[in-house]
Order: sequence, then structure tokens, then C-alpha cells
Amino acid sequence: MAVNWGGLICVAGFYVTILAVGVYASTKTKGITSINEVMLAGRNIGLLLGVFTMIDGLFFAKTMREQGYVTLLDPFQIKFGRGMGGLLFLVALCGEIFYCSAILTALGYTFSVILDIESNIAIIVSACIAMSYTLFGGLYSVAYTDVVQLVCLFFGLWLAIPFAFTNEHVTSIVETSSTWRGTWDNRYAGVWCDYILQLLLGGLPWQEYFQRVLSAKSVRNAQIMSYAGAIGCLIMTIPSFIIGTIATSTNWTATEYKQEITDSNIVLPLVLQYLTPKFVSIIGLGAVCAAVMSSADSTILSISSMFSRNIYKHLIKQNASEKEVIWVMRISIIVFGAISITLAITVDSIYGLFYLCTDFVYVILFPQLVSVVYIDFTNTYGSLSAYIIGLILRLGGGEQLLKLEPFIEYPFFDNGEQLFPFRTFAMLISFMILILVSRLFQYIFTKEILDKKWDVFKCVVNIQREVEDTLKIKYVHVADRLDENPSVDTTL
Repeated sequence: MAVNWGGLICVAGFYVTILAVGVYASTKTKGITSINEVMLAGRNIGLLLGVFTMIDGLFFAKTMREQGYVTLLDPFQIKFGRGMGGLLFLVALCGEIFYCSAILTALGYTFSVILDIESNIAIIVSACIAMSYTLFGGLYSVAYTDVVQLVCLFFGLWLAIPFAFTNEHVTSIVETSSTWRGTWDNRYAGVWCDYILQLLLGGLPWQEYFQRVLSAKSVRNAQIMSYAGAIGCLIMTIPSFIIGTIATSTNWTATEYKQEITDSNIVLPLVLQYLTPKFVSIIGLGAVCAAVMSSADSTILSISSMFSRNIYKHLIKQNASEKEVIWVMRISIIVFGAISITLAITVDSIYGLFYLCTDFVYVILFPQLVSVVYIDFTNTYGSLSAYIIGLILRLGGGEQLLKLEPFIEYPFFDNGEQLFPFRTFAMLISFMILILVSRLFQYIFTKEILDKKWDVFKCVVNIQREVEDTLKIKYVHVADRLDENPSVDTTL
């Protein structure tokens, strides 16, 4: 099949449009040297714009926005210290990088099927465009382009559905319902429950979500954006679900594809290419491009924001100016973008790596997020213990992707398969360890069972240096809150 030049020109036009919107939005940051302006768009993202840029999450928006944090990791570093925040950053880093690589890989598959061009070219060009406007526009550019991208995504996928539905090679999805619905095997009930909870709770501790929450004009807007964004996510799954049922109801050997689908990664591009007219497939490709770029720019900005602020500013060079931090963020965008591109091109198991990192976010980050928001007495001793125990319990279940054999046989272990919801078990144990160890060290130090000199993390009784560190981190939050409401309580 020859290169589809018409389609390539249309996609190029779409990219030019997105780049133009991103560049326009970046003019709002001209001359700005404030971290809040670049990372959080000056906390000036309106309700409508915010809804278009939100992902899911319901339970932490109010508290996080009230405290005036800048990144997801801020409350961790304030409560558990800079070093512990750095360890937690590693979990977030892996999840973000592999997610970005996974969606770039998906884009490459789509380009190769519909336009018959080298997937690596599509990956590099798309990522570079997303990086370019994110580099100078920060959250302003990401938010404005998200609106265009999500509108294109929604329109493009829905446009393809009626054409695919009425294709002569597609059987009624009612008749094939037994195929696409699948079957329920009680043997795997624990595994399915594990995955459901992982998706629900493991999807909360992500910087992309909190970057939108923290950029909202008000606490109320942050909450409304969260609820509206969650509803929007549910609506956006409908066309994807329908396209999946169409794919399972198609006689692929009778189409020009002439073979059954063996790779689930290319289901969407195959439906667009072989079940819809050419112009529809091109619009659908634009929708996929929009979805990928919307996620890629948000991910790269998120991880760069956390690195520049929570690692560089708070851990490496504490006296760095805001202008210096912004430049570190811009360099980070290039570096992390390049890493994502490299992984997308060279690693075959990107999706598996992303799922694995999502496991770690669920097992390690979620209980710690709950503790910093809702549980006052937790401390660094509990946090570090929970981190280590959670990691051991998760890896103990084994991981085929890493060729790691299980060294812990959970209940219902059968012929190398973990049928017990061990991820959720590891998360709950990690949470329990966090609470119990924090209480234990609080008790033995406050009751002087151990001398305060042994409070090596300086978070229970020997806290002078930690207080100073905390004050340095929190002054930004107080300044933000004063800007929004001069009468706010500024007690640190």
C-alpha cells in the first residue's frame, strides 16, 4: 500500500492548527518568571476550560486546592521530608514516562495502518510538536490545545461509528453479544476485583489531575471541574466501546485486510481503515492524534513540573530562583520527552510497563496520598516503611513482564498464577504499616522511650531542621492563598 498523501496533508494541517493554538496560548506567558504562572497558569484556569482538560478524581480536590499546593508531591515533602518526597517521585516518574510512551506507540500503530508511513516518524513528529508548545506555554498551552484536541477526538470517533456499523462485513452486534461481552469465570473474580480497584483508586495520585485542580480559580471550581471531568470521561468511553464491539462483529477475512486481528493494539486503526470511507478514516486518524497529543503534552508537563520544583528546587538546589526553576522545567520537558520517544520506538512491551507502574502508583502512592490529606499523625518513619513493604509485597506476587517469578504464594495460588487480589492486599498492608509505624514512633519518642537524638528523620520530637525546611516549602502556598483571599489564615 502506497503512502496516503491526501491523508498525510490533512494530518499535517491538523498539526499546524494545534501548534498555532499552542503558540497563541504561550503568548500569555511572555515575560513571566513565576512558577505558578507557568506550572498552574497563574491559578487562572476558568471552569469551562478546566472541564475540557480534566481527568478523573473526586475526593482530594477541595483540600489540595485550599492548601495552595503547586504539585502533587508538595504535601508529601511538607509532611514526610524532601528525601521521602524524592523516593515517591520515582514511582510517579515511571508511571508518567511509560504512559506517555505507551500512547505514542499507539499513535505510531495508527499512522502505519492508515497512512502507511513509518510509525517512528509519526511518534517523533507528534511528540516534538507537543513538546514545542508545552516548552514555552506551560499549562496555558496545554489547556488551550486540550480543548481543540478533545473536540476533535469526540467528533472523529462518533463520525466513524455509523459508517463502520453499516459496513457489509459487520454483523449485528446484538447477534455477536456473546463474543464481545466475554465470559465470567469465578476463578478469576479476585483478579478482576483487583484490576477494578486499581483503576478506581490508582488513577487518583497523578500529577495531570492535580495540576488542573491546583490551577483552578477557586476551590469550588476545582471540585466542579473534578465531577464534570469524571462524567466527561465516562461519555468519552462510549465511542471506544462501540468501536470495540464492531471490531469483534466483523468478518475480517472478507475485508481487504483478509485476516483475523491478532494484535489488539491496532483494532481502532483497522476499523477506521477498512470499515469506513477514506475521508472518515482520515478524520478518525486526526481524532487519535488529538487524543495522543492531549495526553502527551499533559504528561510531559506534569513530570517536568514535579522534577523542577520537588527535586531540583527542594532537594538539589534550595536557593534556586523561580526563573532558574522554570528553565530547569523547560530542559526537563526536552529530556523526558526524548526518553518517552526513545522508549516508544525501542521497547515492545510499553503497555505492560505502564500497567506495572500503575500497580506501583496504586500500591505505594495511593495510601500515602490519603495519609497526607486526611491523617495528621503519619510521619516519615511510617511512610518509608510502607513504601518498602508495599514494594516487596507487590514484587512478591511476581511479574511476567520482568520475568520475575513469584516469591510469595498468596491464597489460591495455582500453577504460577496469583488468583488472589494481591495488589489490593499489598496496598492495604502498606496503608496499615504507614499508620501503625507512624503511631509507634510517635509514641516511643513522645513518651521518651527513645532519646530524641534517635529521631533521625527529625519528624516527631527533634524537628527544628524539619520545621525550617517545611517553612521554606510552604511560603509559596501562603503567598498564593493571600493573593486569592487577603483574610485567609496564614498560620504555618
